[in-house]
Amino acid sequence: MSAAASAESPPPPPANIISGKVISAVIRAEIKTDCESIASKVVPGLAVILVGARPDSMAYVRMKKKACAECGIDSFGYDYPETVTQQELMDKIAELNADPKVHGILVQLPLPDNIIENEVTSAVDPAKDVDGLHPVNCAKLVTAQTHGGSVKMNWKDLSSIPFHIACTPQGCIELLDRSGVDIEGKRAVIIGRSNLVGMPVSLLLNHRNATITIVHSRTKDAQSVVKEADIVVAAVGRALMVKADWLKEGAVVIDVGINSVDAPDTKKGYRLVGDVDFKECEGKCSKITPVPGGVGPMTIAMLLRNTVNSAKRAAGV
Repeated sequence: MSAAASAESPPPPPANIISGKVISAVIRAEIKTDCESIASKVVPGLAVILVGARPDSMAYVRMKKKACAECGIDSFGYDYPETVTQQELMDKIAELNADPKVHGILVQLPLPDNIIENEVTSAVDPAKDVDGLHPVNCAKLVTAQTHGGSVKMNWKDLSSIPFHIACTPQGCIELLDRSGVDIEGKRAVIIGRSNLVGMPVSLLLNHRNATITIVHSRTKDAQSVVKEADIVVAAVGRALMVKADWLKEGAVVIDVGINSVDAPDTKKGYRLVGDVDFKECEGKCSKITPVPGGVGPMTIAMLLRNTVNSAKRAAGV
């Protein structure tokens, strides 16, 4: 390889590193191709509602809008001050629900304390709930057919599922699949039982015939339970909680956590770490996601894919 080619193409990650950056780039290329193939019939549209001026929320929204533009998805932004009323947000969502140009509606969380978050997210039409947070979509994930019946879901192709699945859990499964990890029959332990990640990812793994255990704050001797796992999904929000002695040799680890810890030697004064002590655990894992650069990029990729799927279903293509 020439020096010029080497400069243009960064070296691939080590074999045991599951790179969300690399895998999400592949998926986004697939989404762009998909958008081009349906452009004569429908242009997917994503509406993003942002309340307030939290720097992290504003950064997330910018990234999502940029990703939409790169893939051929129209994005519509609606920014409100923290003084916005509940009714104003509900009225805007009703308007977007009725807009045929909008196929996905994203309400950037968290919302200010004066807004009842659950009422806002539940007001989104389930067909446009590309975050996968609506109670109807959550219920479908629980009750969806896996064996027999008139409709059998293909859980090995999440893009084929006819309802929206939460983006981060969906991204976790894609990371496993696209890294060649066999899920069926494996012992999977999920650390954390949140409605955003822990519970839905446990259901997705269950649909793929893994044997599931959920570890939470009331679990006795959590370390010994995690150590039995072939696959560990850490989504508890505690920096560097999982150490090497928590893991069995050769475990696959998906680290959903993103935590800020003090780092006076850095320009920002902090660094981002996961729930898993990456430096300590990397050598013991057959595969592991880094933080940052692991699950994070996949969340946006799944949001884009959900939006395109919504547009295709709306247009019958």
